[in-house]
Amino acid sequence: MDSDSNPPLHEAYEMLLNKTRNSNEQSGCDDDKVVVVVVEDTELAVINVRHLAESDEVRREKCKSEIAKASEEWGFFQIVNHGISNDVFSGLRVEREKIFQQTFEKKSKENTFFNFSADSYSWGAPSATCIRQLSWSEAFHIPLTDILGSSESNTFSSTIKEFATEVSTLAKTLADILAEKMGQKCSLFEENCLPSSCYFRLNRYPPCPLASEIHGLQPHTDSSFLTILHQDEVGGLQIMKDGKWIAVKPNPDALLIIIGDLFQAWSNGVYKSLQHRVVTNPRLERFSMAYFFCPSNDTVIRSCTEKSEYRNFSFGEYMQEVRDDVQKLGYKIGLPKFLIR
Repeated sequence: MDSDSNPPLHEAYEMLLNKTRNSNEQSGCDDDKVVVVVVEDTELAVINVRHLAESDEVRREKCKSEIAKASEEWGFFQIVNHGISNDVFSGLRVEREKIFQQTFEKKSKENTFFNFSADSYSWGAPSATCIRQLSWSEAFHIPLTDILGSSESNTFSSTIKEFATEVSTLAKTLADILAEKMGQKCSLFEENCLPSSCYFRLNRYPPCPLASEIHGLQPHTDSSFLTILHQDEVGGLQIMKDGKWIAVKPNPDALLIIIGDLFQAWSNGVYKSLQHRVVTNPRLERFSMAYFFCPSNDTVIRSCTEKSEYRNFSFGEYMQEVRDDVQKLGYKIGLPKFLIR
């Protein structure tokens, strides 16, 4: 990709490096206290969701049980035969690269694609206080309403609208299954997880000459109910499980489902929101696209069980805590702040 397109990540690195050298204060930069081992190319559960549409009740229930089990044990699983065609993904790849190939100035100040606002674009980590908190990446954060409500008629808008419609239906289907397997038949998702509260994130991870020092995306959990991720073949996603960083082998035919913080709180810890990160690659750029299934800000998250580890909170309150912590500390704390002590 043209150098004019890349965000000034090298400059940010040098600034943080100098700041570290000139300061004796290292607080907030000790995120590597525990020595962890990477287990390469681990295969996550692959679930054929075509069985959900079958007339055979036994097969349907088996598929639902596989989804719940993977959410309990890993908080991550892959789905195939999800109904979104390869043509849609091919179109998205082409259009996504066009977006990121714009000059950095256009992306950050006067973006012309899809009438994106300037604040939809982000890069690095503006609140980073040390090198370990710098993310070697750039992204577009796009509310779903900006996609479905747009009057644009270009190839990008039509392709992403098709994907948005289908992935929204898929997210609600998966959320309803997870609620059902907790013995709950509720209208939580139907009433609160609307296009006005869900969003997309288009990610690009440039080649990084400092791959051993910097994350593509620093360790975190997702703040959504669940995330649906489409990634390319480069790899780099890793999950923290049982004290180890486990590398997820890319599957070009699958979508990756990630359980978020809200489902962990709602299920009282039955479904797991695991920490994950993206590592950088010294030679190859990596692309991914994530759909975040979120409720409205005033939606109250309360456990579906009688005794809960977490206090009730609104999604707006949760996100404000996340923003405050990132601004103050350079990283997210998340659910531990909402535990009943």
